[in-house]
Amino acid sequence: MDTLSPTDAIFIAGRSGVGKTSVAAEASRILARGSVPHAIIEGDNLDQAYPEPWRNGIDLAERNLAAIWRNYQSIGYSRLIFTNTVSVLHLPALIAALGGNVRSFPVLLTSRDGTAAERLALREIGSALDEHIERSRNAAAHLDSSAKDVFRVDTEGRSVEEIAREVLTAAGWIE
Repeated sequence: MDTLSPTDAIFIAGRSGVGKTSVAAEASRILARGSVPHAIIEGDNLDQAYPEPWRNGIDLAERNLAAIWRNYQSIGYSRLIFTNTVSVLHLPALIAALGGNVRSFPVLLTSRDGTAAERLALREIGSALDEHIERSRNAAAHLDSSAKDVFRVDTEGRSVEEIAREVLTAAGWIE
């Protein structure tokens, strides 16, 4: 029987270039100013390897999430901000990896194709920009049609702080 506190988790999803990492980092700053303990885990980094473990049916991301979260919990953390492009489509597996005792708040950040492409062009310095833009476009279409019962936030023309505050307020983490 799990005797640890329930986990409060905000799952931030969205296409590449929508601002998931920036919103999570800003949310962390807001929470830190209010002395609210929390952790951030970037889901895209949990199974970043070649060949891709997930292509061979290996759930390395979930295993790594479980191990990392157990470490955070063991020292008293109970709030998590988790970012991953499609996290809101895989909530049951992610919740299980977090131990099952989870109050989840799924968020889908959205933007137009052109905005995402502009943002990606600012950060992608290698040869894969066109590939990232195409993957972002495909992910946006998939998320838009598949993500149900999520809190949607349009990032167009808004500051990262404004978006982070909206997410934290809607999740009930701040007033």
